[in-house]
Amino acid sequence: MARLLWLGVNYLAYLLMATLLLACDHQQSMPAGSTDIQSILGGEAQEGFERAESPRRFRFPDDHGPHPQFKLEWWYITGNLTSKQQHFGFQITFFRFALSSQQTQRDSHWASNQMYMAHFAITDVAQAKFHHFQRMSREALDLAGAQTKPFKVWIYDWALKSETPDFLPLALTTQDKDIKIKLRFQSEKPLILQGTNGLSQKSSAPGNASYYYSFTRLLTSGQIHIGKNIYQVTGLSWMDREWSTSTLAKNQIGWDWFALQLSNQQEIMFYQIRQNNGQPDPISRGTHVHPDGQTTPLLHSEVNIKVVKYWTSDTGITYPNAWQISIPKYRINLSITPYIANQEINLSMRYWEGAVKIEGSVGSEQVSGHGYVELSGYTATPKKQ
Repeated sequence: MARLLWLGVNYLAYLLMATLLLACDHQQSMPAGSTDIQSILGGEAQEGFERAESPRRFRFPDDHGPHPQFKLEWWYITGNLTSKQQHFGFQITFFRFALSSQQTQRDSHWASNQMYMAHFAITDVAQAKFHHFQRMSREALDLAGAQTKPFKVWIYDWALKSETPDFLPLALTTQDKDIKIKLRFQSEKPLILQGTNGLSQKSSAPGNASYYYSFTRLLTSGQIHIGKNIYQVTGLSWMDREWSTSTLAKNQIGWDWFALQLSNQQEIMFYQIRQNNGQPDPISRGTHVHPDGQTTPLLHSEVNIKVVKYWTSDTGITYPNAWQISIPKYRINLSITPYIANQEINLSMRYWEGAVKIEGSVGSEQVSGHGYVELSGYTATPKKQ
């Protein structure tokens, strides 16, 4: 759901971010884990913003670019890459937040009603290390922004951009400290619309939804730099695009999101939204992508998710950390295991998002694969006094 459908920051959080940006250098973070998902993704209508209330007609390449009439949106890519015998996971997410529905006219060149944030992470499996970074900036003085023709979204020197007027292929460059990636993406399959013709409902209330499409199998090549080591890498990535104004309802606390790429050329996306009582919400949905790019919707009642292992972070939060997923209708049975347990992002928001490996079967065929899982809305258990 990518990936962080979740950052629909409410007005007070917007003001906090903007104030911090005035006071801090762009590479400094907000306090770790300072914002939780439920406080960010309220389902109330926001005056002046459009909401995702019904299916729309998508227009490309225009819809690859920004939608400032909505409160938030994101461009999200995850991938599993190899260099000889070494395995890496990576994720990059660019977020746009509207601070208000209208631009206030001021003389300052710093004035802007748009703010951008990005999260970048590398999972180094061989070293069992997880590196993650954050940047924030206002959309002013070309410090950050998004454009359509040619497509580009950026914060300072972190950038995802088109190499041609047709959007794909895409090029990504990011660097923080001694960690750097430079990757190129080309799609093996056509774009797919998630949900109902691209309308992805997150609660039963009208407007608590996003417009959502994906590229589920991106051929990827490039370089990963870690310290003095440079790795030539290849593999598969997954790109999600969403924009929205509100999503979660008051009785919803977070979600478990799976993006799985199988060796038989199939992909599965499924998000299980959790209610405050810990039970999955029946609104949970997904998509089964067939080898030819055709899609079949997955309903909550068709997908069984069993947690078989847990992991507790130094932050005191216990996350699911291995799963069995079965879809009896398609005779799919999969075991999903993180490459390393600690892939918790602890920046201005705290959530677990990491690379996973897959073993299992589809019908009588044995399959393997890679993917990404995102876990949001988990909190630490209060210590007994």
